[in-house]
Amino acid sequence: MSDLPTEQQAASGLRVAFFSDSLPERNGTGAYYHDLVEYLRPRLEAVQVIQPRPRTGRWRLAMPLPGDSTQTLVVPNLWRVRRAMRQLRPHLVVTVTPGPFGLLGLWLARRHGCGFISAYHTNFEGLADLYWGPLRRRLITGAMRGVNRFIGRRSATVLGNSDGLTGTLEGLGAPRVDIVGTPLDPRFLEAPQGLEPGPLDTICFAGRLAAEKNLEAVLDAAREHPDIHFVIGGDGPLRDRVEAAARELGNVEYRGWLDRARLRAMIDGARLLVLPSHLETFGSVALEAMARGRPALVSENAGIRDWPELRPGLFAYGRDESLAGAIHRLRGLTPGELAAAGDAARAAAVAFNERTIDDWLRVLGRHGRGNPCGR
Repeated sequence: MSDLPTEQQAASGLRVAFFSDSLPERNGTGAYYHDLVEYLRPRLEAVQVIQPRPRTGRWRLAMPLPGDSTQTLVVPNLWRVRRAMRQLRPHLVVTVTPGPFGLLGLWLARRHGCGFISAYHTNFEGLADLYWGPLRRRLITGAMRGVNRFIGRRSATVLGNSDGLTGTLEGLGAPRVDIVGTPLDPRFLEAPQGLEPGPLDTICFAGRLAAEKNLEAVLDAAREHPDIHFVIGGDGPLRDRVEAAARELGNVEYRGWLDRARLRAMIDGARLLVLPSHLETFGSVALEAMARGRPALVSENAGIRDWPELRPGLFAYGRDESLAGAIHRLRGLTPGELAAAGDAARAAAVAFNERTIDDWLRVLGRHGRGNPCGR
């Protein structure tokens, strides 16, 4: 990008606050900003993610997300947030979720006159179609669309992580849309164990165990390919279903919720990652698998397919093919061809990560010109 050095220089003097309702590394959004900050910290004057703090036991002021009691919306501790803002004094606030923390970030930015942008990571309307009946769906999607529109119209730009979101964001009233990629945990960029030529004998899935992830497709594939070992990691409302399948099927192993180190180990032990989601705005776990030198097989609904530079490390299947059928097709590859796809995946993921950080610096440098907040 020809203008990158100038914008990197502009970004280097910024203090930036990200407001997120997600716990660090608990879900895709939480992991995204946990990883991003690792790259931004040495490139900005200061950066902080203001979000709920991990804790044991119950939250005092919290409510479960509709359709998934394993995740909660937490009411911010205003005293703690204001103290963080006084210490950071950000030039730019970035709201990344449409919950209590995200709305508080918008309010503080407007109150103090600092720059404000937002990011869109979850298609709540699509999730509502999977979880709720017509009346409840109408109420919930109307409320979420209203909140997203309220935030988006007050943002200098709204960021999405795939081109497929552009129309959605414009429909929410975003004055400008910027598409930026997804960063990788630096640990996933450490030199992986190479994918040696061999049969497709181990496949993994990782993610939220919920309806939108299409877990039935994974379990059906395990039934149709009893000689392949399927490893599943994650947690969510369908955990009991996965545990039952692991007891029923001798080739299914369930490892529970995985921290990043154990996720990396699971990917390294597999030859292919599958992501058969009904709804997936990006699919960061597919990128993580690619970084480890493992190709990913994704459904046509995964936003990661919108990035042409990542396609060398991806296999995809459409509505006219089942996940089990796509796996059967890939078993027709020679061991050398599968290993070559792993090498291409690794190279594409590393280059994509570098571009993502450059794009974030460009966006922050362009919009981080407000007054310091929290004075």
